[in-house]
Amino acid sequence: MKKIHVHFLLIALLFSLICCKTNKLSNSDNGQISGHPAWIMQGNIYEVNVRQYTPEGTLNAFAKHLDRLKSMGVETIWFMPLNPISKVGRKGSLGSYYAVSDYTKLNPEFGTMEDFKKVVQSIHQKGMKVIIDWVPNHTGADHRWLTQQPNFFVKDKSGKAAVAFDWDDTRQLDYKNQVMQDSMVAAMKFWIKDTDIDGLRCDVAWNVPASFWRKSIPQLKKMKNVFMLAEGDSTYLPKSGFDAVYPWHMFKMMEKIAKGEKPASGLDSINKENETRYPENTIQMYFTSNHDENSWNHADFGSFPGDVHAPFAVFTQTMKNSVPLIYSGQEEPVLRALKFFDKDPMTFKNFQREKFYKTLLALRKRNTALSADASFKKIDVGNENAIYAYTRENGNQKVFVILNLSGSEQAISIKDKSLIGNTHSVFEQKEVLLNSAERTIKPWGYEIYEY
Repeated sequence: MKKIHVHFLLIALLFSLICCKTNKLSNSDNGQISGHPAWIMQGNIYEVNVRQYTPEGTLNAFAKHLDRLKSMGVETIWFMPLNPISKVGRKGSLGSYYAVSDYTKLNPEFGTMEDFKKVVQSIHQKGMKVIIDWVPNHTGADHRWLTQQPNFFVKDKSGKAAVAFDWDDTRQLDYKNQVMQDSMVAAMKFWIKDTDIDGLRCDVAWNVPASFWRKSIPQLKKMKNVFMLAEGDSTYLPKSGFDAVYPWHMFKMMEKIAKGEKPASGLDSINKENETRYPENTIQMYFTSNHDENSWNHADFGSFPGDVHAPFAVFTQTMKNSVPLIYSGQEEPVLRALKFFDKDPMTFKNFQREKFYKTLLALRKRNTALSADASFKKIDVGNENAIYAYTRENGNQKVFVILNLSGSEQAISIKDKSLIGNTHSVFEQKEVLLNSAERTIKPWGYEIYEY
């Protein structure tokens, strides 16, 4: 019996080691969850506007903020386009990031390619990931392909390379040209191979044909377990291989609720639409601001002003199928529209929202109930025109969120017996006892509980 017992212990130990190895693999750089890189599922994204981030506007100057961002809980750095900018038709003094003149070079405004490689290496050493902005729909108005490969472009009525939309500093690429497609894929591969980035955010992805994405994304993912983010909300994008898309329908609803034009329950209508709009495992990158929304539409300081911002930020961090985005300076916060074509550096001094974001990012990292694929359940606690409450659950972990999306104090009462009892209040950072007694939540208030 003793010998059998020893053998049993050895077998159990071996099984335990195998399980540990398997679990470790699922969270490694090669791991997959719901078809996506495992590292993004409980992750977050921080968008970096290199030009405006520091007075110097360089990658090396930005790198001095990495330890601060790591401490705040940032896990993935997204750099706006790093390529050189065309001079023909240039807007402002420095031009648009999105008027690329060469896909395989780095804008000298930001430093050298070696500078970028060192920044990527530093980011990786700190346990974070890097994605870069990619502009596949169009080039700048003096990209070298215009003279070397004129057939790479759509032609206008005069036979010249056509302007993309009304952006006269750009030229529209022709995706009927297979050589152009191959050249684009080769350029994308260059950044993955030579700089070791972890993914791409693809600009105007919605105007590039599905056939290209179905061909290119598998090739990129074969090189590395990259995260592919599409600027767009078209159904064909996740079906063509993208891990994540933009939540434009939800964002527009959030803005309307913030203005008092729609009730909080309006969020339900978008959730219901998304169930039929996208494949079940589609991730959406939720945000209260990004470079476009900040510069052109005054987000978040205009669309979610003052106290209005916090509950919507909590929503972006805790909603189902989401990976949240924080834009450069939101932790300060920078409460103005940054210039898009000229130097306009932000100032970091007060970090008034840093603790708020740090609390949210830490919760998301430690609690699997906030994984993008974790379950969601709407909870009735009060006036559905003002209150939006829900749980996220994964295995034995659960998070309960209550948001007052109105400018008035609201009465709430917890009727769901599974939520009553001892729990951890995330923002109060203490254990509390939730009961069914009616109480109030302040205007634009927010509460999160862990079980």
